[in-house]
Amino acid sequence: MKKIFLLLALFTLAFSACKKGDNSTTTPVVDPAVQAKIDDDKIQAYLKANPSITATKDASGLYYQIITLGSGTVPTVNSTVRVAYRGTLLDGTQFDTSANFSHKLGTTTDNTGKVVDQGLIKGWQIGIPFVKPDGRILLIIPSALGYGNNPQSGIPANSVLIFTIDLFAVQG
Repeated sequence: MKKIFLLLALFTLAFSACKKGDNSTTTPVVDPAVQAKIDDDKIQAYLKANPSITATKDASGLYYQIITLGSGTVPTVNSTVRVAYRGTLLDGTQFDTSANFSHKLGTTTDNTGKVVDQGLIKGWQIGIPFVKPDGRILLIIPSALGYGNNPQSGIPANSVLIFTIDLFAVQG
């Protein structure tokens, strides 16, 4: 009888340890303050390894270097911008590029106030307004201002992103 009870207890323990929907590929959630420190340490190491980059740190945690200021209208979150860009990870792996991309910087809502488009990532919303048309900027974006804990195609969760952006035009 003790053997049956022991086997039943082991069986119950083994199955209670399994969680329904458990996925070993799920990225663990990291405390935002801890992740911000991890990202900033990575960015500082990157800047130290690339002394030709003289980036400024924004209060948001975004690092940027204005390569060419440009002239004309400064974009706002209500502006639609047309840009060329190249996006890489800190190790230089390119994950995206476009020679002619147009999108509204900020959130778009319909006539009922429902959000229909979240706009561009926060790093772009903060960084692009530092330049004007015909300007070029380098953005080093901590993960919280990029895709955060949500992996994207070619971009692991909690990745620092680097974008070189040429701003061609601003509407609105």
